[in-house]
Amino acid sequence: MAEAPYSLRGVLLRRLWLPLLVLLLASAVGSFVLARHYAEQVYDRWLLDSAMSLAQLIEVRGETVHMEISPAVSRMFTWDTVDRIYGDVTRADGTRLYGTGALPRATAVLAEDADDSAARSYYDAVIDGRDVRVVQVAMTPPGSATPIVIRVAETRTKRLRLEHRLLLASIPLQGTILLLAAWLAWSGTGAAARHTNGAARRLASAPLDALMPLDPQDAAPRELWPAVDAFNQLVSRLSAMQDAQQRFISNAAHQLRTPLAGLQIELESALREQDPAAQRDALAGLLRGLTRLRHLTHQLLILSRSEDSAGAMLAMRPVDIAELAREALERLMDGAVIAGVDLGYEGPDAGVMLIGEPQLLREAISNLVDNAMRYGALEGVITVSVETIQGEIRISVNDNGPGIDPTLRGRVTERFWRGDASGDGCGLGLAIVAEIAGRHGATLSIGTSPLGGAKVMLAFPEQRG
Repeated sequence: MAEAPYSLRGVLLRRLWLPLLVLLLASAVGSFVLARHYAEQVYDRWLLDSAMSLAQLIEVRGETVHMEISPAVSRMFTWDTVDRIYGDVTRADGTRLYGTGALPRATAVLAEDADDSAARSYYDAVIDGRDVRVVQVAMTPPGSATPIVIRVAETRTKRLRLEHRLLLASIPLQGTILLLAAWLAWSGTGAAARHTNGAARRLASAPLDALMPLDPQDAAPRELWPAVDAFNQLVSRLSAMQDAQQRFISNAAHQLRTPLAGLQIELESALREQDPAAQRDALAGLLRGLTRLRHLTHQLLILSRSEDSAGAMLAMRPVDIAELAREALERLMDGAVIAGVDLGYEGPDAGVMLIGEPQLLREAISNLVDNAMRYGALEGVITVSVETIQGEIRISVNDNGPGIDPTLRGRVTERFWRGDASGDGCGLGLAIVAEIAGRHGATLSIGTSPLGGAKVMLAFPEQRG
């Protein structure tokens, strides 16, 4: 099942939305918790101030602690329009000096601080089924040896109302921030998409005839430079393929023109001749021309395949080059017998492995042998050898012909160059071999054969794996 097309902008927004939403929620919760913390501190401070106000009403008479509060003062202390206030002052032995009701004690009464006259603690409790916040202060009044404990409690109504207000106040703010962030994300991804589209238009407007690579700094933003580099690599491959095709077409047109013209002349001559013997001679010439044309066409096709710079047509795989060489010689044996050539093989029957394209390697060996048969000695000797020396796999073709002049060895691999124009070759044999060697990382060398003629050798690098 094909994968559904996707939008780059959609991918960016999906990647941004969830983290952004989580971040905003975390920010809202953090703001609420922080506000609640400071609100608790404010109200706790008020509780402490109330407890210290009660402490100001304590009197020390001799060594006895007394506390007298008028009903008016007590009403003023407990008055609140929202919450209910509780107060409780006791001696350390539990004797109550003042109280609006018994208040729960803290789990542990704190000792007096060294730098403070009172030790305090805050805790939550329940009074009459209602949640309250309690402050407990343990202190020793000046002039007395008797410690006292002051507790002040307040219900949590005001605190809860403040928390709700803070929460409700944060919702519009967080919503506004969320909408603003959404707009920024949408506009930002849109701007990135416009830059991407602009870079795509510049890539699309590149001239096809020139196939020139683009400068990444001028063609696209920094994030798209890898795409521009990939485009330039594609342009380079297409340019090389285009050049190869143009060379092939030009060479083919040039080389096919002469044999086609010759065939036309031979055919016109055969049509004009009335003598059957002359017609047979003309038709024999026509057959020779067709044979040469067929050979040229085959060589051109092999050349086109061997020079494919993109490598799309090559299927590299392990090849037993010894076995492949013997098979190539078996196919050429009938032609060698007709030509009176002693065609032989030296080397192992099998087991010499390299990585390559079997058809091209077979054509390389066939072209080397065919070249030796065309330009070697009449009824001569040709030996093909396969050997492994110092990790290199070497395929050599030796003949006892006139050899190749050392001054011309650099030119024999040029396309359509022939040292002997009288032969029936087309000047592509060694050029094809050189192309195939280059595609396989091998080297082509030409020297003098031990048989006295030419030695043409393909040396393949050491094969691993």
